[in-house]
Amino acid sequence: MNQISRRQFLATWGAAPFIAAIEPADPPYTYSVQGKIPVSKLGTTLIHEHVLVDFIGAEKISPDRWKHDEVIAKVLPYLLEIKQRGIRTLVECTPAFIGRDVSLLKKLSERSGLNILTNTGYYGASDNKYLPKWAFTETAEQLASRWIAEFEKGVEGTGIRPGFIKTGVNSGALSELHQKLIWAAAITHLKTGLTICSHTGPALPAREEIEILKTSGVHPSAFVWVHANGSAEELESVGRSGCWISLDGVNADNISKHVDWITFLKNKGRLGQVLISHDAGWYRPGEPDGGEFRGFTTISNKLVPALKAQGLTEADIRTLMVANPAKAFAISIRKG
Repeated sequence: MNQISRRQFLATWGAAPFIAAIEPADPPYTYSVQGKIPVSKLGTTLIHEHVLVDFIGAEKISPDRWKHDEVIAKVLPYLLEIKQRGIRTLVECTPAFIGRDVSLLKKLSERSGLNILTNTGYYGASDNKYLPKWAFTETAEQLASRWIAEFEKGVEGTGIRPGFIKTGVNSGALSELHQKLIWAAAITHLKTGLTICSHTGPALPAREEIEILKTSGVHPSAFVWVHANGSAEELESVGRSGCWISLDGVNADNISKHVDWITFLKNKGRLGQVLISHDAGWYRPGEPDGGEFRGFTTISNKLVPALKAQGLTEADIRTLMVANPAKAFAISIRKG
């Protein structure tokens, strides 16, 4: 995609004058796979998890590769397990062409009693293996029109609407193709108010993504830096933009690292921008019995007690797991 100026972008999309403030949704809401829901009803939320992921590639993937009954039998006990621990919402981050199955998610939501959010968008990380062929040739505007249509009409004829945008980039400087994905996400946000969650990793591509969003007129508070990584100082530095810092790789072996990151960010006044999750799961089509499944309980069982041992309060935990997700995923056009 050729670089375009802020003036050209705004002229094309004809938005009202941009202001630094966020335009709040009134009342704040999002969409789960069961329909519109006030974000005040999301409760304790895991903001980045997976039910099913199929790494076969965009050209070969098909919903015929898995059966709903078999996936539900495997996954439902893990969802009931976190519900017993007080989790009320799971943000399911599997994009299209890697195993997104919104009808499956609706069945799991109905049977578990959990709110489940799904997404629109395309995933360019892993060197573009999971991008449909038209992602290489269409413009950012054309890609965005596909994502906007999913928001307005529902995904694949189901009527199920996405609650956020999911995209992904490689870990280095953004390629021209990955820049296009972020421009498309910006266009989609300005039309829908959906939050942009981008698989990113290091600070370098995160900074570049944020610059594209700012050029497009999107405030960084509409951006979730997925798989945020680096030193605590880098996390805080990128966080000065106003983006969400997603510490979403919690597992039993890295509790102390996450405690250090979170306490550092709290001391720097950034706790209100931190999101936490496991990036766990998932049913794996093609493997016996869906393969090995990593559950979603480490935060409840290990991280939260460790944070409290370091002096974080119940109010701090509520900020991380209730207030921040509600703000991050509220559908609201955020200009700046």
